[in-house]
Amino acid sequence: MTRSETTGATSEKETVKRTRNPEKTRENILRVAMTEFADKGLTGARIDEIAAKTATTKRMLYYYFGDKEGLYRAVLQRAYEEIRYEESQLDVDHLEPTEAIRALAELTFDHHEAHPDFIRLVAIENTNRGANLVRAEGLPETQAPAIRTLERILQRGQEAGLFRTDTTALDIHMLISSYCVFRVANRYTFKALFDWDLTGAENRPHLRAMIGDVVLAYLQQPGKV
Repeated sequence: MTRSETTGATSEKETVKRTRNPEKTRENILRVAMTEFADKGLTGARIDEIAAKTATTKRMLYYYFGDKEGLYRAVLQRAYEEIRYEESQLDVDHLEPTEAIRALAELTFDHHEAHPDFIRLVAIENTNRGANLVRAEGLPETQAPAIRTLERILQRGQEAGLFRTDTTALDIHMLISSYCVFRVANRYTFKALFDWDLTGAENRPHLRAMIGDVVLAYLQQPGKV
């Protein structure tokens, strides 16, 4: 057997071995691709580099995701699914409404801090006017549980006379998300302008408590102290 034949046989065996656990291979591709797209955007990221960093082939990436745009959309979908999954693990129905709101706000705070690639992907997709996000299959359905959870908390708080009735779950979701995204996305410009690190360990406890305080202050019934 020639060297080229031996190399080809070895490569084929390695590919077969990798595909024996397709779910693990797919997850590894998504993890590496998320960092690549967050760093370089859809245009700048290269399938060759993603394949090399996952010890797989372009052919395998195309097999799982169709093309680069398909991989990018899958990365976006996974990024949003991750935070929705974390929210689903939080047992807010057994907390008082005010405690439940604070717990959700702090979970978002923690998640965004731990996943800066997610924030960068969101910024990139907004630059592209959401062109790829709207094409991600089933994404609205994966986001619905987050709104339903907030709706349940709001309803309990309103029925108890704790929360104002002229607000919606989307209002609260926007408020929490805006604060937490800003902290991560604008950390460098904020530091350059004010010499204050939004993600510095010394500022973290204050800022984490602040988001819960802000949301609860907004939810307070007008006229109540």
